Amino acid sequence: MSEPANRSLVGSASVVIEPDWLGPTAFWQPRFFPLSAWVEHAPFAFWIADAVRPRIFAELGTHYGYSYFAFCEAFRRLGVDTKTFALDTWQGDDQAGAYGEEVYEYVAGVNSREFSASSTLLRGYFDDSVDQFADGTIDLLHIDGRHGYEDVIHDYESWRPKLSDRAVVLFHDISEHQEGFGVWRFWNEIKTRHPSFTFEHNHGLGVLGVGSALPDTMVRFFEAAAQEPERVRDAYERLGADLSGIVNGRNEDAAAREALARREGELAQAEQRAAAAAAEALGLRQQLEAVRSSTSWKLTAPVRKFSGAVRRRGD
Repeated sequence: MSEPANRSLVGSASVVIEPDWLGPTAFWQPRFFPLSAWVEHAPFAFWIADAVRPRIFAELGTHYGYSYFAFCEAFRRLGVDTKTFALDTWQGDDQAGAYGEEVYEYVAGVNSREFSASSTLLRGYFDDSVDQFADGTIDLLHIDGRHGYEDVIHDYESWRPKLSDRAVVLFHDISEHQEGFGVWRFWNEIKTRHPSFTFEHNHGLGVLGVGSALPDTMVRFFEAAAQEPERVRDAYERLGADLSGIVNGRNEDAAAREALARREGELAQAEQRAAAAAAEALGLRQQLEAVRSSTSWKLTAPVRKFSGAVRRRGD
């Protein structure tokens, strides 16, 4: 359910005026739903893609690509000429866990089919690629790599010179306080240095207006969000929950289809085994009938009859 928009009357028509922090793009749905802990932030990703309309978008930590492809899809639907970059080793780490080559193959496959004209995958450590970006060129940066305190400080400080004067930075997992996670600590330190907003749902998402000349849409967002933070949080949390419900429904449908396919496969195998057994039995019967119908079987009938009589007398 969306947050009620402001309404005004123009003549006899009712005109819907969306608040500065919400718009039609927030109601879009992603096309790609790989495994992700970022699912419920897609509505805001779609909104901020429109609000910033970056020349360059970079994501540090992509995994299966849910958030990255949400942004790529948004830029394409908006008709924005954004160059996008996903940076990851695609090998996992001690927090996300190690995983096989199939993750990178999935991301590379989607990227090649859907977004190759504007999207680049940079495989390796973040520091390996930072010098490929000119200073002051990245308008939207999403930091979602290793989540230790020192890790996120290093990532932010390494990439800070690459940010433009209109740049916005997103930090995921700012609400995670489990052992090994320190993004929350860094977020508490930095959020007061620039315009900022904190989403607490779905592990938390921090929005930081780093640039000195932010787009007007982002200036209005930070102003409005400061005035009514709970209203903004509630709206995006509900949109995220709705999207999560759709994802869960799709996953349940997929699981049901997989279970049905598995049972159909088991039934087919059982039918094949039964057919093979029937064919074998039929073959044996046909062989026996063939022997009984043969000339040698008929000629040796008296011998078999005599042998049977002898065995009975012996008994």
